[in-house]
Order: sequence, then structure tokens, then C-alpha cells
Amino acid sequence: MASLENVSHEKIRIRKKKAKSDTVIDVIVYAVLTLFAVVVLYPIINMLAYSLSDGMDSLYGKIHLWPHVWSLESYKELLFNRESIRYGAIVTIARTLIGAGIGVVANAFLAFILSRKKFMLRSALSLFWIITIYAQAGFVPVFYLYRKLHLTQSFWVYIVPGIISGIYVLVMRTYMKSIPDSLEEAAKLDGAGYISIFWRIISPICMPVYAAIALFIATTQWNSWFDAMIYNRFSPKYTTLQYEMLKYYTYVLSARTDVNSIHGPQELPISPRTIRSALAVVSMLPLLIIYPFLQKYFVSGLTIRGVKD
Repeated sequence: MASLENVSHEKIRIRKKKAKSDTVIDVIVYAVLTLFAVVVLYPIINMLAYSLSDGMDSLYGKIHLWPHVWSLESYKELLFNRESIRYGAIVTIARTLIGAGIGVVANAFLAFILSRKKFMLRSALSLFWIITIYAQAGFVPVFYLYRKLHLTQSFWVYIVPGIISGIYVLVMRTYMKSIPDSLEEAAKLDGAGYISIFWRIISPICMPVYAAIALFIATTQWNSWFDAMIYNRFSPKYTTLQYEMLKYYTYVLSARTDVNSIHGPQELPISPRTIRSALAVVSMLPLLIIYPFLQKYFVSGLTIRGVKD
């Protein structure tokens, strides 16, 4: 009996020791994560504070977490007084939605074909798409090709060239290859064809990777400005939000002084700092709003892969 009591006391002592060590580790982990969160969030909060500040007050540079003098003039200037920015926002939203939708469907179809073991050319085509990831044409031949295809000075120059991406195809193909073949065989026994298998069996399972690819494509489309500057420079109706914001910010900086000297101190109390901050907020806000709705797909994707492993 004494030996059993000694063993039980020893187990309790070990558990208490482990509990203390676990508590110390938890405190360290939470402290590091909190510090990391502060480092990441502070620049964003500071930028938001500047965007909501009065132009004259922002010149003193003492704004940290909240404005001293609140003002929405920077957002009014961007969203209401600049018609080109509003029109560019419409074009950018359109290219983001259309580009992400078509891109996900097209890449998924190709990935599904390359993931089929009975497809004879899957190895050759997979190698071809791998080559396209590393070997890319120069700017001059690409511009000449787009012009011959009548893509320049048009909206479709934002969509067509980026419909298929080698890296996205390979990511989707790898995910689809991890799906058990028994699901496809059971569907075939029920009379399903490849199209039905793709839409009813493969696509619902691949929804996490679809969401990830859609977010990547949408982010690229939303932040793009170089293609608008090169291919649609002389077509204002096809301009984009990022390009118009870049032009306006360049215009503000070219004055080398407060924007009040351009528009009049009583008319527009803003500064280059508040404009720059407002531009950044307008640029990143839509993606920050969309991400929480897609987060569940990332979590479910990790769960599915964890169960399979």
C-alpha cells in the first residue's frame, strides 16, 4: 500500500511540474504572439489615423493611434471629387470578379484533366506548364502579341492573358490527385460522366483550394496597375483604380508642398500624408473585408488534409 501511495504522489508531483512548465511556455508563446500582433497592427492603425486626420494637423507628424483633429476630406477628395478614381474603381471591381471567376474555373478544368491517370498526355502537358512558370517571354514580344490579338486598348487585356497560370494548375492538380479514386469509380458506376464527376464530386471537395486560388487571383487583379499603364494608356474608359490613384498621388507629390496650395486652404484641408494614407486604406480595405468570408475554406482545407494524412 505504501508503494502505491508513493507512486501516486510521484505522478501528482510530475503532473504539477508539467503544468507549471506548460504555463510558462504558454505565457512565452502568448507574449511573442502579442508582440507580433502589435508590430503588424500598429502601422495599419497609424495609417488609418493619418487618413482620418486634418491636413494641417498631419504636417506636425505627431499622430500615432488616433487623429487629433478628425477629418474625412481625404476620402471625399478620392471618392467624390475624382471621377477618374471612381470609374477606375468600377473597372477594377469588374476585372477582379471576372478574372477570379474565369481563372478558377479554367485552372480547375485543366487541373482535373491533368490529374486523370488515363489521360495519356498528362506528363507532357504537366512538364509544359512547369516550363511556363520559369521561362517567360520578354516585354516587347508580349506587347507585340497582345497588339496582334487586339487586346490592347481593351478591357480583356486584364482577363485573357492571366486566365491560366502554371502554378495554380499544379497546385489544383496536386490537391485533386489526393482525392481517392474510389469516389470517381463509384460515380462512374452510377452513370456519371467526367463533367458530372468534376462538378458534383471533385469541385465540392476542392472548394478550399478553389477559395485560396480565387483569393490569390483577386489580390493580383485588384492591385494591378502596370498593365493599365502600358496596354490601356490611351483608353481612359479602361483605366483601373490603382493606376488612377498612382497618377493622383504622383500629381500631389509633384507640387512639393501641401495640397492646400493647389486647391486652396479653405477648399481642401488635406496633405500628401493624408492622401497617401487614404489611398492605402482604399486599396487594401476590400481584400480585408473579403478574407474573413474565405477563411472558413482555408480552415476546412487544413482539416481535410489533416484527416487524410
